[in-house]
Amino acid sequence: MPTPTLLVLEADPPPRLGRLAGRVRIRYADEDSLAAELPSADALLAWDFTSDAIRNAWPGGGRRPGWVHTASAGVDRLLCPELIASDTVVTNARGIFEEPIAEYVAALVLAMAKDLTGTLELQRQRRWRHREGLRVAGSRATVVGAGPIGRAVATTLRALGVTVAVTGRTARPGVHGADQLDRLLTLADWVICAAPLTDATRGMFDARLFGLMRPSAHFINVGRGLLVVEPDLVAAVSRRWIAGAALDVFDQEPLGPESPLWDVPGLIVSPHMSGDTVGWRDRLAAQFVDLYELWAAGKPLPNVVDKKRGYVPMHD
Repeated sequence: MPTPTLLVLEADPPPRLGRLAGRVRIRYADEDSLAAELPSADALLAWDFTSDAIRNAWPGGGRRPGWVHTASAGVDRLLCPELIASDTVVTNARGIFEEPIAEYVAALVLAMAKDLTGTLELQRQRRWRHREGLRVAGSRATVVGAGPIGRAVATTLRALGVTVAVTGRTARPGVHGADQLDRLLTLADWVICAAPLTDATRGMFDARLFGLMRPSAHFINVGRGLLVVEPDLVAAVSRRWIAGAALDVFDQEPLGPESPLWDVPGLIVSPHMSGDTVGWRDRLAAQFVDLYELWAAGKPLPNVVDKKRGYVPMHD
């Protein structure tokens, strides 16, 4: 059997693929060379998961890889009509980011409830000003997105004593359908967006949804930046329609210094880091090698994306 060719869309630092040495021909490409390299590849690793290069290069002529794996939870940066219509299998990095993101959301909830940002600022000013924080236990959260990340967030918040409702595309045991979202937003102290980016969810958090939330509610987005209409969020926080917000993902990344989001009182900005903990790249590479072993042996792959839906469907 010919030695398979694995094409890696580069990012720095590169993946540690030493376990595949001598068993696969590994080639590297960047945005400029990817289109020319695609016809020679049997498998493609989207190590640079922030790039649109695959979506842009895929429609060209020639043979295409039979398997594409992205080192991310979301697949919106690589899907295009031609890839969706093809027989190519797409997998994602489900299993790597869920618990770290859930921990990060819990940290944000606690930080906002206890006004830790205010405490740090007052310390910087050497000012002693007593305040009262919010109770987290007994509060209510609505998690938008019923995939592994949303479920992990729900589990972690429940451990803090929060009553959690999870919403998804369709209703099923433990998950409310999309038709219940408006009602649940009116009840929530914490609204956490962990939905995938699809045509149906793009821009879903707009002025109407922010207007449904309670004045005491806080909004957190760890899904995708394009799920939120950013000017509407700025208006909602600035006008105190909601009490505050935290964004870890943005329409344009990195967030430019000219963005008004930096200066909105009550808005926490973080640089798309909620899922990134020490050693995360090595865990991504190890996961890919494990998947490669299955693929090379002709065995079924986990984490297979429903390309038409734009995410890995849950089967329970």
